[in-house]
Amino acid sequence: MRILIVDCANVVGARPDGWWKDRAAAASKLYDAVAAADLDDDEIVLVYEGAAKSGVPAVRSPGLRVVHAPKDGDSTIVAEARRGYEGGHRVRVVTADRALSANVAAYADTVSPTWLLHQVSPTP
Repeated sequence: MRILIVDCANVVGARPDGWWKDRAAAASKLYDAVAAADLDDDEIVLVYEGAAKSGVPAVRSPGLRVVHAPKDGDSTIVAEARRGYEGGHRVRVVTADRALSANVAAYADTVSPTWLLHQVSPTP
């Protein structure tokens, strides 16, 4: 099984489109884009933290799960990556955060927010 874990704060912050004016709306916009996209992963885990959590409820549906980080998003992402790896799954984490990339390196590959943004909202 292929699991894609998304550092939502990092992905939202990768595009200077005014997200800082309404973090909850930006979170909802990313959720909608990922939910509508045709990604090859068996499970997608969206990790939200802080004010962005109010934009998307913590839900689970086939192939898509929203996790609200109880503290910082990075710790939650590392725990999710470890869980997937220990379950024998192929795990990728979407982030540009170097420290987070180093912390998940034993459990997951990393891909850039730009990669995900191109997958969910291709630009001409």
